[in-house]
Amino acid sequence: MAHLKQLKQRTRADYPYIREYRTRWSDNDMYNHMNNSIYNFLYDSVINTYLIENCGLRPASSPQYGMVVHSHNDYFSSISFPACAELALRVNRIGQSSVTYEIALFEKGQPAVKSVGEFVQVFVDRETGRPNPKGMCDEMRQGLERLLVPQAQSKI
Repeated sequence: MAHLKQLKQRTRADYPYIREYRTRWSDNDMYNHMNNSIYNFLYDSVINTYLIENCGLRPASSPQYGMVVHSHNDYFSSISFPACAELALRVNRIGQSSVTYEIALFEKGQPAVKSVGEFVQVFVDRETGRPNPKGMCDEMRQGLERLLVPQAQSKI
């Protein structure tokens, strides 16, 4: 993952896939900003939306699915209801059975990134719960490669 200074400079142009999320009153915590746990829900949602739309994932029946094995988030400024969030997604690394995502959260109409997170998923076989020795299926890999940022892969 990039250094904090680099992450704070991220723009929407750094991400090939963006989806909007309308914040809800219940997303706010007692400090009047979106609760930290909501960020992880949103990150997981944008990833799975992409996998369903572009990688052939069928959550209830696909022979392989991704399990999150690592996640973290760097917060730069807050967002709160009734703002509209924009969730931006890219892939920084693809392994044999794993993928490293970078997710940024922006507030619609504002240029500065609010937070940047990282999720690592390992794709496992539904029957065994273990990674397939041959790696992730071709359809999944090809879909993820469309989000791969080449310079990010080469820095790892």
